Amino acid sequence: MAEETTPTPQETPEAAPIVEVGKVSKWLAENGFEHEALEPDHLGVEVLKVDREFLIPFATALYAYGFNCLQCQAAYDVGPGEDLVSTYHLIKIADNVDRPEEVRVKVFVPREDPRVPSVYWIWKGADWQERESYDMYGIVYEGHPNPKRILMPEDWVGFPLRKDYISPDFFELQDAY
Repeated sequence: MAEETTPTPQETPEAAPIVEVGKVSKWLAENGFEHEALEPDHLGVEVLKVDREFLIPFATALYAYGFNCLQCQAAYDVGPGEDLVSTYHLIKIADNVDRPEEVRVKVFVPREDPRVPSVYWIWKGADWQERESYDMYGIVYEGHPNPKRILMPEDWVGFPLRKDYISPDFFELQDAY
């Protein structure tokens, strides 16, 4: 008869941290919207991860739930060779509320195919913010009414805030002394 051995801490695979789902995540799950609850941010704001294929129905559901204001749309680069992320910070604006309810949605896309549907048709405030995310990171917002650069010249090559970006014609400044 073989003896059972208890795995040592080095042998056990690292378990993913358990994230307690919030009120919005529960409502979305009850209504059949696939997503992943991420760890809340430092202020306790619920963070949800959704696939780009489901962003529009997901965003429409959040709008119907009462998130009527896109406070901020932004993007960031996880690292060279890794995903780009489009984020949406949504709030509920209502009368007689001293602290509006907030939620953050993140869409991770591969840098080889950085396409995300535009939420401009749900929240008009996404207009210039999506253009800036395109201009700096190269995330294409499909269905955006005016998808062109907003900060860089139209003929600029590349996306300057990507972590693997190499500036063209870079000249190192020399010490004047």
